Amino acid sequence: MEHLQRILRVILFVALLANTVARATRSQPESFLEQIEDTTWVLGNRLWNLTQGRQYGTKLWYNGKDLVGNAVGHYVSYNGACCDLNWTSAAVVESGSDHINVRFRAKEGDFHWVIYDNLTGAYQYFVNHDLPVIGEFRTLWRLDNQSFPRGRTNNKDGVLPALSEYATATNVQDETWQKVDGSFLTKYDWSAFVREQEYYGVYGNEVGSWYIHPSKDYFNGNHLKQELVVHRESKTGDAVQLNMIHGTHYQALSSDQSADGKTWGPWLWYLNNGSKMDAAHRWRKEETAWPYNWFKDSAYQSRGAIQGRLVLSDGRPAAGAAVFLGDNNSNLTTLDQGRDYYYTTYADEDGVFEILSVRSGTYGLYAWSNGGNLAHITTTLVRNNIVISKDKQTELETIFWSSIDRNSRVFQIGDFDRQTTGFALSSPTPYEHGRIAKVPADNVVTVGKSTSSDWYFGQSSIGTHSIIFPLSSMPSRNAKLSVSLAGFSSGCSADILLNAVKIGNITTNSALLPSSQDTYRGATRAGEWHLLEFPVEMSLLKNGDNTLSFKITSSTLWRGWLWDSIFMDWV
Repeated sequence: MEHLQRILRVILFVALLANTVARATRSQPESFLEQIEDTTWVLGNRLWNLTQGRQYGTKLWYNGKDLVGNAVGHYVSYNGACCDLNWTSAAVVESGSDHINVRFRAKEGDFHWVIYDNLTGAYQYFVNHDLPVIGEFRTLWRLDNQSFPRGRTNNKDGVLPALSEYATATNVQDETWQKVDGSFLTKYDWSAFVREQEYYGVYGNEVGSWYIHPSKDYFNGNHLKQELVVHRESKTGDAVQLNMIHGTHYQALSSDQSADGKTWGPWLWYLNNGSKMDAAHRWRKEETAWPYNWFKDSAYQSRGAIQGRLVLSDGRPAAGAAVFLGDNNSNLTTLDQGRDYYYTTYADEDGVFEILSVRSGTYGLYAWSNGGNLAHITTTLVRNNIVISKDKQTELETIFWSSIDRNSRVFQIGDFDRQTTGFALSSPTPYEHGRIAKVPADNVVTVGKSTSSDWYFGQSSIGTHSIIFPLSSMPSRNAKLSVSLAGFSSGCSADILLNAVKIGNITTNSALLPSSQDTYRGATRAGEWHLLEFPVEMSLLKNGDNTLSFKITSSTLWRGWLWDSIFMDWV
């Protein structure tokens, strides 16, 4: 017996010693990549794993369940659904004691999964090598519709339409159906302003799949960039979680050629038990950690900062101004810029703005009115050759912003902010299919008596919307009419009449008005912004009441324009 006990003690000692040595010397992560066939791999960790094929990640195991099921799964594509990336190889290109970096290679570039041992999800990023000129570039999940019945964006949270609802509805346009009760089903109700997003995704009672972008610097466009975010796939019922890292859903034009090495990301794809509270906590954690120390790309880590102050030419601070750091010496609008990296902020009440963690480089600085105290400012400030250097803060001298004398303004309807702010039917939600058709065909407001809420957010139907404005005396100089559109979808045309005399038009097929995908996709807050200007001869004006009319002469259902502001100035 004593001999047996000595043997058992020796075995226990050896086992303990082996375990101690293993703990002390283990440097290999638990996360893994395994190749099953020529173009089939499994990657993940002990918490989740994905089976990845040449195009699609088809099985996502989490908590003992496949979350893809009969859905399409995970893939990367550009310029719509016609161009899915095909992976030719996969490899672990970097690892640490608790993580691996898996690179999937395609002709167009490399897609990376950075997988930590204890993380339910992965950091992802894409490095361009040979993408063509792109409008859309996206990654996405199409997941099991039973596991993910709900969707969440910053402005919409609820149950995604059931697949059965589409069967009894009539398709009336792209991904839009009218139900028997007259209401609409459309995926575009699940759109969002991308730079306002914190965490978004699809979820249920047991599981949630979320995208978290603590930075938006690799997204195209400015403050008002919008994209489709989540939706129900109408043909299959898949729950769709979109990651539109370069997109065109509410724009007229956005065609960009990015340089070899342009990197989108990293962002976090995150799995949990469906808890929005947990996803919000994770968002705050990622935001604090950005820019990520673990991402060793030298261009990514080379960052500086910028600070400046904007002052109007009359000495007032440009309080609340929208500030955009983008392409240098560009002839594109800030919404249409998209080949590089972009930063947005707003000036404080003193006109001061600051942007931290900006990639080193040379930028153009742009600023415009965001309403409020700047509601009458219609010019755009542009300063080029702004240099951002690594580990330095670029301190700009006070920038003076040329602005029109407020006494020159004859009248103004609506704040100038590139949005439909304050107009009738512009709220409460920024998306609703067919809302523009609820606007009356005819409407009249009177300057000095009516308010912005008496003017509608858009115009589409055959009819006339008019502004009556008084003049206290006969004019002694000419004027200029400015028409600021928050969006324009071709299909409607209008004559602009001043005291029954035509002075201009808003028309389809005009070179000045490229059509954007806003009103017919249910946008009610913004789309692609346009500023139209028309000369006004003083002989057309009179003492007393004058009438400015927008008379629609041709119309297409759900097409038309969104109003930003209408104003006239003496010149």
